[in-house]
Amino acid sequence: MNFKHLYYFWVTARAGGIVRAGEQLHTTPQTLSGQIKLLEARLGRQLFRKRGRQLELTDEGRLALGYADQIFALGAEMETALRHASDERRALDFRVGVADSVAKSVVYRLLEPALSIGEPVRLICSEGKFPDLLAQLALHRLDLVMADEPMSGRLSIKAFNHPLGSTPMSFYCTPALKASLKGDFPQCLDEAPMLIQSASSSVRKQLDSWLTQHGIHPRIIGEFDDGALMKAFGREGRGIFMSASMLDAETVEQYGVDVIGRTDEMVEDFFAVTVERRIKHPCVAAITESARGQLLYGPVRKSG
Repeated sequence: MNFKHLYYFWVTARAGGIVRAGEQLHTTPQTLSGQIKLLEARLGRQLFRKRGRQLELTDEGRLALGYADQIFALGAEMETALRHASDERRALDFRVGVADSVAKSVVYRLLEPALSIGEPVRLICSEGKFPDLLAQLALHRLDLVMADEPMSGRLSIKAFNHPLGSTPMSFYCTPALKASLKGDFPQCLDEAPMLIQSASSSVRKQLDSWLTQHGIHPRIIGEFDDGALMKAFGREGRGIFMSASMLDAETVEQYGVDVIGRTDEMVEDFFAVTVERRIKHPCVAAITESARGQLLYGPVRKSG
């Protein structure tokens, strides 16, 4: 079948007549009529019949129109899919695994340089537990894993830690809770209600040691794997919580809390973990170069 003839039939049926279809197709009614007659001859069926000065579809014509609708809709879908596939091929895929313990605002700040490398980038982010992400990295399903701790040398994975920066920690609570605290920071935390990170968090051991060192015994109201959930409880005045000082302004505005104290005796470190010792992926290079040029809050502490 000649699909040009079918297309002319389809446009004519949808336009409601030869003249209107000819205007849309920029062809004469005689040419259009001749093309449709060729299609009818090929199919051995009459597709239109005259009713006065108008054309109407025969039963066979209505059947043919239904198939033509599907054929040309599928053609348009194919064209769109191929165009999008071409656009996607032009973009550089950057597959990042983010440890679920890293604050999302920190992730954006660290990843942002990768989106400004001068060529289109398609960022593919997944979140999960650090060990699970490292397994995906080892299988080359990820280009980078971002975490708040380095990969342990005890793991049998050939990968490399690239320090990105660190930030001291701040303590926050609602103004009402702050007014009830006694004494100066950090002693004001003693016997105060506190919301803390779970034992799996990289800063939890530091917090436990820091509290012991200063002789502080808060009332632990809750422990959280999810930092955003911990802050949501803090917003409701359920307790004091700790987070990265680099997010002070954002935390205060978003959760309606005050900073009651900061300490650089505890820091949260950030690492990019890759299978490359010498970084080749342009997005990873942009992230690490940006970190070297302007670390978050001074040099990263050396890990054990």
